Amino acid sequence: MAVKEGDKAPALELLTDEGAPFDLSSMKGRNVVLYWYPKADTPGCTTEACEFRDSFPDFGGVKAVVLGISPDEPKAQAKFKKKYNLPFTLLCDVEHKAAEAYGVWVEKSMYGKKYMGVERTTFVVGKDGRVKKVFSKVKPAGHAGQVLQALREME
Repeated sequence: MAVKEGDKAPALELLTDEGAPFDLSSMKGRNVVLYWYPKADTPGCTTEACEFRDSFPDFGGVKAVVLGISPDEPKAQAKFKKKYNLPFTLLCDVEHKAAEAYGVWVEKSMYGKKYMGVERTTFVVGKDGRVKKVFSKVKPAGHAGQVLQALREME
């Protein structure tokens, strides 16, 4: 069951790219961008991450925290973050429990082979802990700008 706009954001307790524990409840009172991507250091995920990086100062202007989430291990996330100089935290949903809670762990198909994986999706969580905007089946190019626009409209 996918999380919808207006829903309370499901709890998130994951490790960061540095291996430190992170709890979404610690962000209460702030706007949070949770963007899910399938795999660190792949072409689409790199495009998306670099756009968030390049727009990062603008997210501060709308008082929003940006968090990237994938099923990668902390070591892979840390390498990805360093390689592209990403200024925001990456979260590690290795067991994909958070992706399942948000409804983004789905059956995918490539070359006729079916498998389970992350559907590229972004949730904008408001200061009150409720989901204000959902972007599903995201196209990486131009996405950071769409998220910024949504945040500006929330102000």
